[in-house]
Amino acid sequence: MNPNPALGVLFHWLGGLASASFYVPYRGVKNWAWETYWLVGGFFSWIIAPWLLALTMTRDLTQVLHEAPDSALFWAYTFGVLWGFGGLTFGLTMRYLGMSLGMAVALGYTAAFGTLMPPIFRGEFASQVLGTRSGLIILGGVAICLVGIAVAGAAGVSKEREMSDQQKRASIKEFDLKKGLLVATFSGVMSACFAYGLAAGDPIKAITLRHGTAELWQGLPVLVVVLAGGFTTNFIWCVILNVRNHTGHQYFQSQLRGEIPKRHQEHILEAVTDAPAEEMAVAVVVQEKAALRAPMLPNYLFSALAGTTWYMQFFFYTMGETQMGLFKFSSWTLHMASIIIFSTLWGIALKEWNGAGSRTKLLVALSLLVLVASTVVVGYGNYAGGAH
Repeated sequence: MNPNPALGVLFHWLGGLASASFYVPYRGVKNWAWETYWLVGGFFSWIIAPWLLALTMTRDLTQVLHEAPDSALFWAYTFGVLWGFGGLTFGLTMRYLGMSLGMAVALGYTAAFGTLMPPIFRGEFASQVLGTRSGLIILGGVAICLVGIAVAGAAGVSKEREMSDQQKRASIKEFDLKKGLLVATFSGVMSACFAYGLAAGDPIKAITLRHGTAELWQGLPVLVVVLAGGFTTNFIWCVILNVRNHTGHQYFQSQLRGEIPKRHQEHILEAVTDAPAEEMAVAVVVQEKAALRAPMLPNYLFSALAGTTWYMQFFFYTMGETQMGLFKFSSWTLHMASIIIFSTLWGIALKEWNGAGSRTKLLVALSLLVLVASTVVVGYGNYAGGAH
């Protein structure tokens, strides 16, 4: 199969759309605490969907994993666990810096580290990136992406400055720039570990290809391992919250036992790669009286749909990566840019920017333009590198 960078960019855009949209089904979940619906959706995100699609689309999945080197399995799984830690601290970034600035800082770290570290570890950065014209073009695209993220953050800060003091206090009650930047750095770097896990799974890709799997689907067995690591971290944290908040009964009983405390639902975004529009995230928060029941079947169905949609971002990611030729490390930049593009478009559709001043709206439009340009530049860099 000859690589096709234009098709790869399209796949990454589809992945970004899935990441920016997966919270829509969660809006139908009623009277469940965050930890309950997140873990139910997570079973589909990190266990059911990866195994089901890998078993369907690849050859001899269990045999491939059995033949995989222990080192590849260990590092793919471990980086998945570390990615989970990045997610668990992402909510703190929002608490200390606010949604807009916090997301911009964390996304910037994730985009930079997730894109550049894999080729550095492989020893390919100097020869393939700095040493070639196409590599330098792609590096320029990465820089443009970071500029776009910064502009998106500036738009959010501009919007927050237009709020009244009362609105600001309600939005960011615990603003702390120093603490927030430290947490955002940790969260962003740890969230980039997903890209490291995919790179660590290269030997698994080679084995599944030898078993007759089509090149387009070679990344699916790796996702099984990386997402198992992410599931481990999230499962432990959600169970801890279930115990602490006395919400474990929600998996089995529709009758609520008291209100769902608001403090249990503060950190609605779980990872840097979960970036829906702010209004979409806020809309998920539900606080009902104990007299009401939770609609069990709809809650499970909506959570399953949301979790499966979340998984599709990396389903398309692995497909896009196969189309990028020698410079598949650039896939992470395309993925992050696509997430922000579509989450911003969701924000516009959900009227998140209504009432914002002309300067803020101009920054929003500029961020979209710059981010789209970054995907075009990265795609062209791959094309110029002979990936056609």
